[in-house]
Amino acid sequence: MKTIREGSAGKVKLRLVQTDKEFVGVVIEGGKTSFQTRGQDADAVWTALQAELSRGGANWFGHDGARSRFLHWFAGGFHSLAYLKDERDYKLKAKARLEATTPVEAAATGSGHGEAVLAAYRGTNLLYPVEKTRLQKLLRGADADRFVQAAARFALSDGVGADPRAALAAMERLLLPHDNAKWTVATYLPFLWRPDRHIFLKPEVTRDFASRVMHPLAQDYEAGLSLPVYASLLDMAGGIRNAFADLQPRDLIDIQSVIWVVGDYRDGKHQPQP
Repeated sequence: MKTIREGSAGKVKLRLVQTDKEFVGVVIEGGKTSFQTRGQDADAVWTALQAELSRGGANWFGHDGARSRFLHWFAGGFHSLAYLKDERDYKLKAKARLEATTPVEAAATGSGHGEAVLAAYRGTNLLYPVEKTRLQKLLRGADADRFVQAAARFALSDGVGADPRAALAAMERLLLPHDNAKWTVATYLPFLWRPDRHIFLKPEVTRDFASRVMHPLAQDYEAGLSLPVYASLLDMAGGIRNAFADLQPRDLIDIQSVIWVVGDYRDGKHQPQP
């Protein structure tokens, strides 16, 4: 026998083994086998393992498991009234307010936008309160224009190459003295300005998602604002978009919502919606 594929979903391990006669898939919890399936086709056995984890709720695995989890909470998908109310509309309202006060093109070269941008950060619950508080000194200080300009330049980029690398480095440099050089803070404005090309990075839930769909971001991630990490995130977002294509995601707001809903929603805390 030899192991030909392995994966994990939280503390649960998956293993696909090839024997002389067949393929054997096992789910291992606490060091013991909790589920086993066999077959002649390796992909079919692996899919059966993923399906078993999906039935287990939080122990979902793979894009099929992510779909099952997402549709458990929002059976109507991205275009249902419940999804719009709970996950999309408030982000679009924050986006509209930001664009009304600080259009991205004006922000990239202009000045005096610090207070409006601070209001934009306060306009949703995507950031922790301490992250919002730490932004006050920066956005009401001498570096406010430089930070807003760097965020706007990053938003206007495609997230790959020399220009976004310099913009991301500038944001990190300006945020570090305030102990606020966080992915949440750095990706928030580009996400609102340009959700067609930028995504919000909430580290814990995003890393967990990456590990469950076996994306390299699970290993690539680092807390420092590194462009390769963000490029890896965009690559994972592309995979989610492909896996959910039949549900017609509009932009990276919908893709980020998949990551959040699948990773954070819990029975007892949330109720499935039509």
